[in-house]
Amino acid sequence: MAPTLSPFRPIPGGPSPDPLHGSFRSPLNRARAEAAEQQAQQLLDDEALTRLLTAPREPSRDIVPRAREVFVNRNLRMSGVELIGFDMDYTLAIYHMRRLEQLSFDMTLAKLISEYHYPAMVGHLLYDHHFVMRGLAVDRLNGNILKMDRFGHVGRAYHGLRPLKSEVQRELYRNKRVRLRNPQFAWNDTLFALPETCLFAGIIELLESLGHTVDYGKLYDDIREAIDTVHRDNSLKREVRKDLGRYVFLDPELGPALHKLRSGGKRLFLLTNSAWDYTDAVMKYLLDGQLAEYPSWRNYFDVVVTAAGKPGFFTEARPFLELDTSTEEGRSLGEATSLDRGKVYSGGNLARFEELTGYRGEHILYVGDHIYGDILKSKKSSLWRTCMVVQEIEDEITYTATRQNEIGTLTQMEILRERLDDEVNHHKTLLNVMERRLEREPLSPTERESLDEQRRQLKSELDRMRRALKEATHIADTLEEDVEEGFNPYWGLLFKEGSENSRFGYQVEQYACLYTSRVSNFLHHSPMQYYRSPRDQMPHEQAGALSARLSPMGSEGPPKGAGKD
Repeated sequence: MAPTLSPFRPIPGGPSPDPLHGSFRSPLNRARAEAAEQQAQQLLDDEALTRLLTAPREPSRDIVPRAREVFVNRNLRMSGVELIGFDMDYTLAIYHMRRLEQLSFDMTLAKLISEYHYPAMVGHLLYDHHFVMRGLAVDRLNGNILKMDRFGHVGRAYHGLRPLKSEVQRELYRNKRVRLRNPQFAWNDTLFALPETCLFAGIIELLESLGHTVDYGKLYDDIREAIDTVHRDNSLKREVRKDLGRYVFLDPELGPALHKLRSGGKRLFLLTNSAWDYTDAVMKYLLDGQLAEYPSWRNYFDVVVTAAGKPGFFTEARPFLELDTSTEEGRSLGEATSLDRGKVYSGGNLARFEELTGYRGEHILYVGDHIYGDILKSKKSSLWRTCMVVQEIEDEITYTATRQNEIGTLTQMEILRERLDDEVNHHKTLLNVMERRLEREPLSPTERESLDEQRRQLKSELDRMRRALKEATHIADTLEEDVEEGFNPYWGLLFKEGSENSRFGYQVEQYACLYTSRVSNFLHHSPMQYYRSPRDQMPHEQAGALSARLSPMGSEGPPKGAGKD
């Protein structure tokens, strides 16, 4: 064998008469494959079948707005799902976010002043809903708020309400990967947590502008404890119950969607962390009277579990307690030995739930909004299928549709930039080769003159492409910044950070089989729907390798995030 490989000959072991890595030229049953190819052609040529598949549906699925679709990370056959569970808050009950965030912000701020002795001047802070979104991390050591990409690298950072200086950001995070298991960082992935992020930044901005020194870790812990207390002592929910119409969105399609699932043979259950009294009030508002077949909201569900204590429900071994629903507080009647339709329970755990219902694993689909409590923990503890409700999808899809022209131009500039970058490097290589020839080879005057002319031409072309590359880069960066800031002036798009998926988008992809903006979106699909995801492709397949065409659809295997820390 030659000591060096020819650039024009295959690597030893490749497609040759005697491949070193084993034969791929002798299929075990070629006759069977040839018969399958003939059958395939018959199916493709079947005109009657083609007419059936191309006839328009009634009603047409095309009328479903893109923002109301169900999106698929992992193939899911609804025909195999027998039991579907739902969280309540931010899942069945979609809140008017700005109103609830303002209420939570005001109540937490009042508690910080009255019980944690923060100066009264912080009571004048205003809530800025633009400054918060899901998927931000708080650096408790340095007092910064961070947005990361899927690799854990920080793309944007704020200290108080101001962007962190670029040199400080590089020093703290450029060469480090933020690991959220590190207690230095707090991951805010729930809609409930949005006000605390705004409070953290606002108090730092105010106090440091007045020359005060802030203990960032203590500040965060105080805010976290205060906001937890507002939720735990039911003071927030008492205010919500006084005017449910102000805080809870009444979706007229929710009842019909649940009814459609039940009509498809699915059993439904409710699994919520909210206490019985609040659950009953909200669910009555959402579902009572929507459909004549269901006089009470409880008629929709075969099992109702309140105060479930997620994520502990998925990992601990607490018993189910039956509740006396004739009392508003839901007095405990003792440990439950069965989960019966028409009764209400609290607590419980995943293993006991599967034992008492007789359903387990992939026959159960759970729909929730909390990436950690509802999705991540269930994926690590069980084989339940999962659907995540991300109500912000509707805003992001609707917004990007209004920026179609700018995004189209941005795409063209990105493609042009890539092409120019490749051509600049190619011209530089050609120029280097030409200059080495001029320096090292004995050339005749005519040859040298010709090469000099070619070199001048290459340099001219190279200069022109470098200027175009610089201009295309500036245009692309400007348009990208404009589109991102149009959605959120601080953090950009929810699911993206730069050219990568954001950390939040990555976790949705890793742990949710399906995701959608609201439960009622299932109304537009069959209860037997086969939700298909696109197949993952490696870069060599995206570049054209035909292995990418073996199957365009994904699999029903374990979720990407299964077993991860």
